[in-house]
Amino acid sequence: MRTEQPKTIYLKDYQQPDYWIDETHLTFELFEDHALVHSRLALRLNADKPQKTLPPLVLDGQQLQLLSAALDDQPLAEGDYRVDAHSLSLQPTSAQFELAMTTRIEPQNNTALEGLYKSGGMFCTQCEAEGFRKITYYLDRPDVMSRFTTTVVADKGDYPVLLSNGNPIASGEHEGGRHWATWEDPFPKPAYLFALVAGDLVLIQDSFATMNGREIDLRIYVEPENREQCGHAMDSLKRSMRWDEEVYGREYDLDIFMIVAVNDFNMGAMENKGLNIFNSSCVLAHPDTATDLAFQRVEAVVAHEYFHNWSGNRVTCRDWFQLSLKEGFTVFRDAEFSADMNSRTVKRIEDVTFLRANQFAEDAGPMAHPVRPDSFIEISNFYTLTVYEKGAEVVRMLHTLCGAEGFRKGTDLYFERHDGQAVTCDDFVKALEDANGLDFSQFKRWYSQAGTPRLEVHSHWDAATGQFSLLCKQSCPPTPGQSEKLPFVIPLRMALLDSEGQEMPLKLVGESAARGNETVLALTEAEQVFTFEGLAEEPLPSLLRGFSAPVKLNYPYSRDDRVFLAKHDPDGFNRWEACQALAVDVMQGLVDIHRAGRPLLADQRLIEVYRTLLADNALDPAMVAEMLRLPSEAYLVELAEVADVEAIHLVRETLRRELALALRSEMLARWRQLNVAEPYSAEATAMARRSLKNTLLGYLMIEAGDDMLAACVRQFVEANNMTDRQAALVALVNSPFEEAKQAALAQFAERWQGYPLVMDQWFSVQAICGLSGALERVEALMQHPAFNLRNPNKVRALIGAFANQNLIGFHRADGAGYRFLAERIIELNALNPQIASRLTTPLTRWRKFDSARQGLMRAELERIMALEGLSPDVYEVVSKSLA
Repeated sequence: MRTEQPKTIYLKDYQQPDYWIDETHLTFELFEDHALVHSRLALRLNADKPQKTLPPLVLDGQQLQLLSAALDDQPLAEGDYRVDAHSLSLQPTSAQFELAMTTRIEPQNNTALEGLYKSGGMFCTQCEAEGFRKITYYLDRPDVMSRFTTTVVADKGDYPVLLSNGNPIASGEHEGGRHWATWEDPFPKPAYLFALVAGDLVLIQDSFATMNGREIDLRIYVEPENREQCGHAMDSLKRSMRWDEEVYGREYDLDIFMIVAVNDFNMGAMENKGLNIFNSSCVLAHPDTATDLAFQRVEAVVAHEYFHNWSGNRVTCRDWFQLSLKEGFTVFRDAEFSADMNSRTVKRIEDVTFLRANQFAEDAGPMAHPVRPDSFIEISNFYTLTVYEKGAEVVRMLHTLCGAEGFRKGTDLYFERHDGQAVTCDDFVKALEDANGLDFSQFKRWYSQAGTPRLEVHSHWDAATGQFSLLCKQSCPPTPGQSEKLPFVIPLRMALLDSEGQEMPLKLVGESAARGNETVLALTEAEQVFTFEGLAEEPLPSLLRGFSAPVKLNYPYSRDDRVFLAKHDPDGFNRWEACQALAVDVMQGLVDIHRAGRPLLADQRLIEVYRTLLADNALDPAMVAEMLRLPSEAYLVELAEVADVEAIHLVRETLRRELALALRSEMLARWRQLNVAEPYSAEATAMARRSLKNTLLGYLMIEAGDDMLAACVRQFVEANNMTDRQAALVALVNSPFEEAKQAALAQFAERWQGYPLVMDQWFSVQAICGLSGALERVEALMQHPAFNLRNPNKVRALIGAFANQNLIGFHRADGAGYRFLAERIIELNALNPQIASRLTTPLTRWRKFDSARQGLMRAELERIMALEGLSPDVYEVVSKSLA
């Protein structure tokens, strides 16, 4: 049983460091069984802190062997300093001094993938959040910003490419086949942005001319076999650089920008200054090996990490509680970039779908926390959907309240005011306030209060006066440590529609000027009433357009109201939302009918909405595809008070079948219209056509005959892109055609066995399949030669996909799915605590299910909690889940 409890760190306890590090000089000597790190740090006393005597210097350090240390070139004896498992302490003798150290580390044994480690035959680093302390002793905190000069020494034959942050300033050869390269970063940065790569890599090179005419050398480094899969990432980088200049006025500041793709990486990518290190899944994209979703992900992640150059690097966060300062802002920026590059409405639909099924669940669970958390045990656990996705929604609301022009004025002031500084979320909001003459004091509750607000809206129509009132009431449920919540500022974008679906002019009682046909109501009180006048007929409100606030909206729409909105709302997002809400209402009703033992019949109104969509060739095909997709089982679970997994799965599958049978002729006609041979294109319009075609294929394979089976197999065999091939494979894997299914899986594995990322797709397709025997399939796939528990991508593709997306398989009544996941968490706890912690999420939601499943899930959490040597990462998640 674990007896030692990790220390909790609180935002309220933040203090500046006693010392600053102005200059950091590092030399890495890399060998196959170890690395030597020579550091020379120029430190000075923090004059801003009142201190009567020189305080001791306490440097962070873990898993390091200190070989030597010298203070101002005077060697230190062992009695001159103290080393424990987490730090090095010594007593300086002056307010300004230089500390030199040599540490020995073993990158080849670093399975946690934090600090310096080996991925295949490549040395690479991951220092965010606290990985640098596993390289050398340092003030490993984001508010300590230093100028870095780095020299890397390694065998030239095995590691011909030596990279670090900044610009290359020197290189040379040593005896014995070794060589060296020195890099200088002229911009001060915290240690978490440090990067190093050494490997046998090929270079894909291009250039970019900035708005001021500077020529930037663009480089992507990959392993030789991946050379042909980098074109899309390079194009995405150039588009993001131009977009950031045009939309935010931000120009790149170094002479060179580099991306390196590595196979073993805990995250998607890392924005290290000038040297971004990417999970290979976020760089490599070729029509033969990557789906359209993968192409879009590469574009978004490349943009995200590039945008961090200003929103994260030039201006960084003061402490890790402010993580959303850089991540929420940058997620908003990359979402807007993707919206401009593709379909804005479809991008918004995708983001909201993900947010509501996942982040809302996080808000309702034991790990619920504000966008700016109050405390943490292990900072890696707070790289969460709340910090990233909800944080981006908070920035989006600020953008809405300021307007596009006002937001740009605010961000210009923010970058100008804080360039080269480590600041807080309050500093970001203050810049927006000062630039626009606004007061966001109440708005900042979005940063300090956890949970998903609920917005109840009712209406009243007065035919005699032509007035229509909206009665709005907001609340927020209790979350851990926060039982009472104050009212938020909620921007409610809305319009009123007449009986023809046209937007009506909006004029609020008491206001002299009309507001046009759409407006944003700023809700600031627990209860508010807004009354519109001058209306000729009773309107139907179109509320929360574009999902203008991350809230749960409840308005008493009838099913007929939703049908009307799904057919007529001029706002694309709300048209989709009406369709989804109608489907949710139908499925929730069918769950009740199933529990009552009555036959399940689809509501004809939903079928007619789908029929209308299929006949509308003017609508964006990607939009039609999104509207035809039923809400996920995960979202239905999130909406349920007590989730009945079997009933939800049965109802959703039944409704899909009813829709497929009722609309087969319409679906087949539209599918044939789209199923034409054409050269592959990664343009948004081509992706949209493939999206709708393959959505229809999924429906048409339900109770398919021999002709449709043959067509699906033909698409699998003859497809000229991975999107179509994988869609056909998914349809076959989820079909009853066992022979065709097994043949396709075997052919796919044989063809792509040399492509790890493609094999990840192969694992996921099988892990997510909702047919019986899912757990046994996953257990068998863990024995496949392409699976490796030490590789985070493999873990996410197989185990994570099963536990998070195959709800009917994971939530087996006998608890076998829970036992399986707990065993994997225990294994990974010793190998990679970050991945083990993230894998725990499905078990933390045990309160959402029936009492029998609650007991089974809780028992597995208790088994994990009792583990000797439980990491702080896993301990924090499990202990909070059991509290």
